[in-house]
Amino acid sequence: MRAKDKNDRSQCCKVESIVSVDERGQMVLPKEVRDAAGIRPGDKLALVMWKKGEEVCCMSLIKVDALTGMVKGMLGPMMKELF
Repeated sequence: MRAKDKNDRSQCCKVESIVSVDERGQMVLPKEVRDAAGIRPGDKLALVMWKKGEEVCCMSLIKVDALTGMVKGMLGPMMKELF
């Protein structure tokens, strides 16, 4: 058996769960998904959407704490150069 290639996307993106949207537009993330992602009550999630033309083709949830770290990682070096 060969080692998985770092660029192998088969482990990256898969259907974990199907969720329903109620009449108020609310969804429930299943407990197994919350546990696997380390999502706890009170956590903030950012919704990121990708569009193909005018239609949304993909949505992703990212923990705000992780997103903040990503932004600091990208902008931090630039800000040091400016100041």
